Amino acid sequence: MKKLLIIAFTVLLAMNVSACTSDDPPITPKVTETGQTSDNNDNNGGDDNTGNQTENKGMKLRIKVGSETFSATLANNETAKAFRAMLPITINMAEHAGNEKYYDLPNSLPTAAFSSGTIRNGDIMLFGSRTLVLFYKSFSTSYSYSRIGVIDNASGLESALGAGRITVVFEIVEE
Repeated sequence: MKKLLIIAFTVLLAMNVSACTSDDPPITPKVTETGQTSDNNDNNGGDDNTGNQTENKGMKLRIKVGSETFSATLANNETAKAFRAMLPITINMAEHAGNEKYYDLPNSLPTAAFSSGTIRNGDIMLFGSRTLVLFYKSFSTSYSYSRIGVIDNASGLESALGAGRITVVFEIVEE
């Protein structure tokens, strides 16, 4: 029985490690609210709770990492609305898997988790109901996340976040 538990644990661990690779994902078309696709992968949309990309130009964030500032667009869903209600927030994010920073929020947020198959540089997601994740590398995954938003132009994000823990400020942009 003990050998069976060890084998099961080893298989689960191997699946977990393989889900966090840093291989660049294939380019996939973006689906807009109208159902039309475009081949630009600018990752400029939010989420409509199904994993489809939708335009959402109304809710903007400012994300400060050291001396760098990034603009982000919030998704149009309950998870993003609940996150927005917490702002402004300054947090100390930890490193994970060489592709993301994460922070465990003090309270749970509503979820609409989906498995996108691909995480992109600049995705802002919720893992489970409390773990805020800021991805700085693109990769394929089988994990499910609830979309919070996406950084509009994530070039320079990886170098700004650096290695290890980092203080990140999330603020609402008043329009």
